[in-house]
Amino acid sequence: MKRRNNREKRCFSVLFHDYVDKSVKIDYTWRMPKISNVFNKIGDLRKRYYLSSVHKEALLTLIGEAEVAEQVYNSNAIENSTLTLEETEKILLQIDLDRYISERDIFEAKNLARVVSYIDKRAKEQELTLELIQSLHKILIANIRDEVAGRFRKDNEWVRVGNYIAVDPKEIVERLEKLLAEYNSTSQENIIKRISKFHLTFEYIHPFVDGNGRIGRVLNNYLLIREGFVPINIKFIDRKMYYAAFKEFDADGSTNIMEGIVGKALTNSYHKRLAYLEGKKIITLKDFAKESKLSHSNLINKANRQTIEAFLERGIWKIGRS
Repeated sequence: MKRRNNREKRCFSVLFHDYVDKSVKIDYTWRMPKISNVFNKIGDLRKRYYLSSVHKEALLTLIGEAEVAEQVYNSNAIENSTLTLEETEKILLQIDLDRYISERDIFEAKNLARVVSYIDKRAKEQELTLELIQSLHKILIANIRDEVAGRFRKDNEWVRVGNYIAVDPKEIVERLEKLLAEYNSTSQENIIKRISKFHLTFEYIHPFVDGNGRIGRVLNNYLLIREGFVPINIKFIDRKMYYAAFKEFDADGSTNIMEGIVGKALTNSYHKRLAYLEGKKIITLKDFAKESKLSHSNLINKANRQTIEAFLERGIWKIGRS
Protein backbone atom coordinates (compact mmCIF):
# COMPACT_ATOMS: atom_id res chain seq x y z
CA MET A 1 0.00 0.00 0.00
CA LYS A 2 1.33 3.43 -0.88
CA ARG A 3 2.65 5.36 2.09
CA ARG A 4 0.74 8.49 2.97
CA ASN A 5 2.36 11.89 2.79
CA ASN A 6 3.75 13.38 5.99
CA ARG A 7 0.86 15.77 6.63
CA GLU A 8 -1.72 13.00 6.33
CA LYS A 9 0.28 10.71 8.58
CA ARG A 10 0.58 13.37 11.28
CA CYS A 11 -3.14 14.09 11.09
CA PHE A 12 -4.19 10.49 11.50
CA SER A 13 -1.67 9.66 14.19
CA VAL A 14 -2.76 12.48 16.43
CA LEU A 15 -6.41 11.45 16.19
CA PHE A 16 -5.51 8.35 18.17
CA HIS A 17 -2.38 9.56 19.97
CA ASP A 18 -4.02 9.97 23.36
CA TYR A 19 -5.49 6.49 23.28
CA VAL A 20 -2.46 4.40 22.33
CA ASP A 21 -0.40 2.91 25.13
CA LYS A 22 3.20 3.77 24.24
CA SER A 23 4.35 0.49 25.78
CA VAL A 24 2.32 -1.57 23.32
CA LYS A 25 4.52 -2.89 20.53
CA ILE A 26 3.05 -2.46 17.10
CA ASP A 27 3.79 -6.05 16.02
CA TYR A 28 1.62 -7.54 18.74
CA THR A 29 -1.01 -9.76 17.10
CA TRP A 30 -3.06 -11.14 19.99
CA ARG A 31 -1.03 -14.39 19.97
CA MET A 32 -3.85 -15.77 17.88
CA PRO A 33 -3.47 -18.35 15.10
CA LYS A 34 -2.76 -17.12 11.59
CA ILE A 35 -5.67 -15.17 10.22
CA SER A 36 -6.23 -17.79 7.48
CA ASN A 37 -6.71 -20.41 10.22
CA VAL A 38 -9.11 -18.12 12.07
CA PHE A 39 -11.04 -17.54 8.85
CA ASN A 40 -11.32 -21.30 8.26
CA LYS A 41 -12.50 -21.80 11.85
CA ILE A 42 -15.13 -19.11 11.42
CA GLY A 43 -16.31 -20.89 8.28
CA ASP A 44 -16.89 -24.05 10.32
CA LEU A 45 -18.61 -22.12 13.11
CA ARG A 46 -20.81 -20.40 10.56
CA LYS A 47 -21.98 -23.74 9.15
CA ARG A 48 -22.84 -24.98 12.64
CA TYR A 49 -24.65 -21.73 13.32
CA TYR A 50 -26.89 -22.07 10.26
CA LEU A 51 -27.69 -25.70 11.05
CA SER A 52 -28.50 -25.03 14.69
CA SER A 53 -30.51 -21.85 14.08
CA VAL A 54 -33.26 -23.47 12.02
CA HIS A 55 -36.68 -22.65 13.55
CA LYS A 56 -35.01 -20.72 16.38
CA GLU A 57 -35.67 -17.18 15.21
CA ALA A 58 -37.24 -16.21 18.54
CA LEU A 59 -34.12 -17.26 20.45
CA LEU A 60 -31.86 -15.36 18.05
CA THR A 61 -34.02 -12.28 18.50
CA LEU A 62 -33.66 -12.52 22.29
CA ILE A 63 -29.88 -12.91 22.01
CA GLY A 64 -29.69 -9.86 19.76
CA GLU A 65 -31.88 -7.76 22.03
CA ALA A 66 -29.85 -8.75 25.09
CA GLU A 67 -26.66 -7.66 23.32
CA VAL A 68 -27.79 -4.12 22.53
CA ALA A 69 -26.78 -2.67 25.90
CA GLU A 70 -23.37 -4.34 25.73
CA GLN A 71 -22.81 -3.02 22.20
CA VAL A 72 -23.75 0.48 23.33
CA TYR A 73 -21.67 0.34 26.51
CA ASN A 74 -18.50 -0.90 24.82
CA SER A 75 -18.66 1.43 21.83
CA ASN A 76 -19.35 4.51 23.96
CA ALA A 77 -16.71 3.51 26.53
CA ILE A 78 -14.10 3.35 23.75
CA GLU A 79 -14.99 7.00 23.11
CA ASN A 80 -14.41 7.92 26.77
CA SER A 81 -17.98 7.67 28.08
CA THR A 82 -18.00 7.12 31.84
CA LEU A 83 -21.26 5.14 31.83
CA THR A 84 -21.05 1.63 33.23
CA LEU A 85 -22.82 -1.30 31.61
CA GLU A 86 -25.41 -1.26 34.40
CA GLU A 87 -26.04 2.47 33.93
CA THR A 88 -26.36 1.96 30.18
CA GLU A 89 -28.95 -0.74 30.75
CA LYS A 90 -30.92 1.50 33.10
CA ILE A 91 -30.94 4.34 30.58
CA LEU A 92 -32.23 2.04 27.84
CA LEU A 93 -34.90 0.69 30.21
CA GLN A 94 -35.74 4.23 31.40
CA ILE A 95 -34.86 3.43 35.00
CA ASP A 96 -33.66 6.23 37.29
CA LEU A 97 -29.92 6.34 37.92
CA ASP A 98 -28.13 6.79 41.23
CA ARG A 99 -25.95 9.66 40.03
CA TYR A 100 -26.14 12.66 37.74
CA ILE A 101 -25.67 11.76 34.07
CA SER A 102 -25.28 14.45 31.43
CA GLU A 103 -27.93 14.85 28.77
CA ARG A 104 -25.32 14.06 26.13
CA ASP A 105 -24.45 10.73 27.78
CA ILE A 106 -28.12 9.79 27.89
CA PHE A 107 -28.72 10.63 24.23
CA GLU A 108 -25.50 8.89 23.17
CA ALA A 109 -26.71 5.68 24.79
CA LYS A 110 -30.29 5.88 23.50
CA ASN A 111 -29.32 6.94 19.98
CA LEU A 112 -26.68 4.27 19.54
CA ALA A 113 -29.13 1.65 20.79
CA ARG A 114 -31.58 2.78 18.12
CA VAL A 115 -28.91 2.47 15.42
CA VAL A 116 -27.80 -0.99 16.63
CA SER A 117 -31.41 -2.22 16.66
CA TYR A 118 -32.06 -0.68 13.24
CA ILE A 119 -29.19 -2.43 11.47
CA ASP A 120 -30.03 -5.78 13.06
CA LYS A 121 -33.39 -5.61 11.31
CA ARG A 122 -32.54 -3.78 8.08
CA ALA A 123 -28.98 -4.68 7.04
CA LYS A 124 -30.06 -7.54 4.77
CA GLU A 125 -32.59 -5.34 2.99
CA GLN A 126 -30.44 -2.49 1.70
CA GLU A 127 -26.94 -2.14 0.31
CA LEU A 128 -24.65 0.22 2.21
CA THR A 129 -24.54 3.63 0.49
CA LEU A 130 -23.31 7.10 1.40
CA GLU A 131 -26.92 8.19 1.89
CA LEU A 132 -27.55 5.35 4.32
CA ILE A 133 -24.37 6.14 6.24
CA GLN A 134 -25.61 9.71 6.64
CA SER A 135 -29.06 8.51 7.74
CA LEU A 136 -27.55 6.30 10.43
CA HIS A 137 -25.37 9.17 11.59
CA LYS A 138 -28.42 11.43 11.84
CA ILE A 139 -30.02 8.96 14.26
CA LEU A 140 -26.76 8.66 16.20
CA ILE A 141 -26.18 12.39 16.73
CA ALA A 142 -29.82 13.55 17.06
CA ASN A 143 -30.37 15.89 20.03
CA ILE A 144 -26.62 15.97 20.60
CA ARG A 145 -25.32 18.09 17.71
CA ASP A 146 -28.25 18.53 15.37
CA GLU A 147 -26.41 21.06 13.22
CA VAL A 148 -23.93 18.39 12.06
CA ALA A 149 -26.12 15.27 12.32
CA GLY A 150 -26.58 13.27 9.14
CA ARG A 151 -24.11 15.06 6.91
CA PHE A 152 -20.42 14.91 6.09
CA ARG A 153 -18.04 17.68 7.00
CA LYS A 154 -18.35 20.65 4.66
CA ASP A 155 -15.86 23.26 3.45
CA ASN A 156 -14.03 24.87 6.34
CA GLU A 157 -15.26 22.19 8.77
CA TRP A 158 -11.91 20.81 9.81
CA VAL A 159 -11.66 18.20 12.53
CA ARG A 160 -8.85 19.33 14.79
CA VAL A 161 -7.27 17.14 17.43
CA GLY A 162 -4.44 18.83 19.29
CA ASN A 163 -2.50 20.88 16.74
CA TYR A 164 -3.41 18.80 13.72
CA ILE A 165 -6.33 18.49 11.31
CA ALA A 166 -7.95 15.53 9.57
CA VAL A 167 -8.71 14.87 5.89
CA ASP A 168 -9.79 17.81 3.74
CA PRO A 169 -13.62 17.97 3.68
CA LYS A 170 -13.50 18.32 -0.11
CA GLU A 171 -12.04 14.80 -0.39
CA ILE A 172 -14.56 12.99 1.82
CA VAL A 173 -17.21 11.93 -0.72
CA GLU A 174 -14.68 10.76 -3.29
CA ARG A 175 -12.76 8.75 -0.70
CA LEU A 176 -15.90 7.12 0.70
CA GLU A 177 -17.14 6.20 -2.77
CA LYS A 178 -13.78 4.60 -3.49
CA LEU A 179 -13.88 2.76 -0.15
CA LEU A 180 -17.32 1.26 -0.85
CA ALA A 181 -16.33 0.32 -4.39
CA GLU A 182 -13.17 -1.43 -3.20
CA TYR A 183 -15.05 -3.28 -0.48
CA ASN A 184 -17.75 -4.49 -2.86
CA SER A 185 -15.18 -5.59 -5.46
CA THR A 186 -13.51 -8.00 -3.01
CA SER A 187 -16.56 -10.11 -2.11
CA GLN A 188 -14.66 -13.37 -2.62
CA GLU A 189 -11.88 -12.45 -0.21
CA ASN A 190 -11.47 -13.09 3.53
CA ILE A 191 -14.23 -11.23 5.40
CA ILE A 192 -11.91 -10.49 8.34
CA LYS A 193 -9.43 -8.70 6.09
CA ARG A 194 -12.19 -6.85 4.27
CA ILE A 195 -13.90 -5.57 7.42
CA SER A 196 -10.57 -4.62 9.00
CA LYS A 197 -9.44 -2.59 6.01
CA PHE A 198 -12.86 -0.97 5.61
CA HIS A 199 -12.98 0.10 9.25
CA LEU A 200 -9.42 1.45 9.37
CA THR A 201 -9.90 3.39 6.14
CA PHE A 202 -13.28 4.79 7.19
CA GLU A 203 -11.82 6.10 10.44
CA TYR A 204 -8.86 7.55 8.57
CA ILE A 205 -11.26 9.49 6.33
CA HIS A 206 -13.09 10.76 9.44
CA PRO A 207 -16.09 12.02 7.43
CA PHE A 208 -18.17 13.52 10.24
CA VAL A 209 -17.65 16.32 12.70
CA ASP A 210 -18.63 13.99 15.56
CA GLY A 211 -19.45 10.30 16.07
CA ASN A 212 -16.96 8.78 13.61
CA GLY A 213 -15.81 5.92 15.85
CA ARG A 214 -19.28 4.84 16.92
CA ILE A 215 -20.74 5.00 13.42
CA GLY A 216 -17.71 3.16 12.06
CA ARG A 217 -18.19 0.23 14.44
CA VAL A 218 -21.89 0.13 13.54
CA LEU A 219 -20.97 -0.08 9.86
CA ASN A 220 -18.76 -3.10 10.57
CA ASN A 221 -21.84 -4.96 11.77
CA TYR A 222 -24.01 -3.67 8.96
CA LEU A 223 -21.60 -5.23 6.47
CA LEU A 224 -21.19 -8.45 8.45
CA ILE A 225 -24.93 -9.01 8.84
CA ARG A 226 -25.54 -8.16 5.20
CA GLU A 227 -23.07 -10.85 4.14
CA GLY A 228 -24.55 -13.50 6.37
CA PHE A 229 -22.24 -13.30 9.37
CA VAL A 230 -23.12 -12.49 12.97
CA PRO A 231 -22.45 -9.03 14.47
CA ILE A 232 -19.34 -8.36 16.54
CA ASN A 233 -18.76 -6.37 19.69
CA ILE A 234 -15.33 -4.75 19.98
CA LYS A 235 -14.80 -4.67 23.72
CA PHE A 236 -13.68 -1.73 25.82
CA ILE A 237 -11.10 -4.01 27.45
CA ASP A 238 -9.45 -4.34 24.01
CA ARG A 239 -9.28 -0.55 23.58
CA LYS A 240 -5.49 -0.19 23.75
CA MET A 241 -4.93 -2.72 21.00
CA TYR A 242 -7.83 -1.26 19.02
CA TYR A 243 -6.06 2.07 18.85
CA ALA A 244 -2.72 0.38 18.28
CA ALA A 245 -4.31 -1.05 15.13
CA PHE A 246 -4.80 2.49 13.80
CA LYS A 247 -1.21 3.34 14.61
CA GLU A 248 -0.03 0.28 12.68
CA PHE A 249 -2.26 1.14 9.72
CA ASP A 250 -0.98 4.70 9.69
CA ALA A 251 2.63 3.53 9.72
CA ASP A 252 2.56 1.21 6.71
CA GLY A 253 -1.01 0.39 5.71
CA SER A 254 -0.95 -2.92 7.59
CA THR A 255 -4.20 -4.35 8.96
CA ASN A 256 -2.72 -7.19 11.04
CA ILE A 257 -3.72 -5.97 14.50
CA MET A 258 -7.25 -5.06 13.43
CA GLU A 259 -7.60 -8.45 11.77
CA GLY A 260 -6.75 -10.04 15.11
CA ILE A 261 -9.38 -7.91 16.85
CA VAL A 262 -12.10 -8.60 14.28
CA GLY A 263 -11.28 -12.30 14.11
CA LYS A 264 -11.41 -12.61 17.89
CA ALA A 265 -14.69 -10.68 18.12
CA LEU A 266 -16.33 -12.72 15.35
CA THR A 267 -15.24 -16.04 16.84
CA ASN A 268 -16.50 -14.91 20.26
CA SER A 269 -19.86 -13.98 18.77
CA TYR A 270 -20.29 -17.39 17.15
CA HIS A 271 -19.21 -19.22 20.33
CA LYS A 272 -21.86 -17.38 22.31
CA ARG A 273 -24.67 -18.01 19.85
CA LEU A 274 -23.80 -21.67 19.39
CA ALA A 275 -23.79 -22.26 23.14
CA TYR A 276 -27.41 -21.07 23.28
CA LEU A 277 -28.58 -22.53 19.98
CA GLU A 278 -27.13 -25.98 20.64
CA GLY A 279 -28.83 -26.12 24.03
CA LYS A 280 -25.67 -26.34 26.09
CA LYS A 281 -25.53 -25.62 29.79
CA ILE A 282 -23.84 -22.23 30.09
CA ILE A 283 -21.51 -21.82 33.08
CA THR A 284 -18.70 -19.47 33.98
CA LEU A 285 -15.22 -20.45 32.92
CA LYS A 286 -14.23 -20.37 36.58
CA ASP A 287 -16.83 -23.01 37.44
CA PHE A 288 -15.85 -25.02 34.39
CA ALA A 289 -12.24 -25.03 35.59
CA LYS A 290 -13.30 -26.33 39.02
CA GLU A 291 -15.55 -29.05 37.58
CA SER A 292 -12.92 -30.15 35.06
CA LYS A 293 -10.01 -29.75 37.50
CA LEU A 294 -8.20 -27.52 35.03
CA SER A 295 -6.19 -24.36 35.54
CA HIS A 296 -8.48 -21.32 35.44
CA SER A 297 -5.68 -19.03 34.29
CA ASN A 298 -4.78 -21.43 31.48
CA LEU A 299 -8.41 -21.52 30.36
CA ILE A 300 -8.56 -17.71 30.42
CA ASN A 301 -5.50 -17.59 28.16
CA LYS A 302 -7.15 -20.02 25.76
CA ALA A 303 -10.37 -18.02 25.89
CA ASN A 304 -8.51 -14.81 25.03
CA ARG A 305 -7.01 -16.59 22.03
CA GLN A 306 -10.42 -18.14 21.26
CA THR A 307 -8.91 -21.61 21.02
CA ILE A 308 -11.71 -22.92 23.22
CA GLU A 309 -15.40 -22.17 22.71
CA ALA A 310 -15.60 -19.63 25.49
CA PHE A 311 -17.24 -16.21 25.16
CA LEU A 312 -17.46 -12.95 27.06
CA GLU A 313 -20.93 -12.02 28.28
CA ARG A 314 -21.38 -8.97 30.49
CA GLY A 315 -17.65 -8.96 31.17
CA ILE A 316 -17.56 -12.58 32.40
CA TRP A 317 -15.98 -15.49 30.56
CA LYS A 318 -18.47 -18.30 30.01
CA ILE A 319 -18.59 -21.57 28.14
CA GLY A 320 -21.26 -23.98 26.97
CA ARG A 321 -21.04 -27.46 28.44
CA SER A 322 -22.66 -30.40 26.69
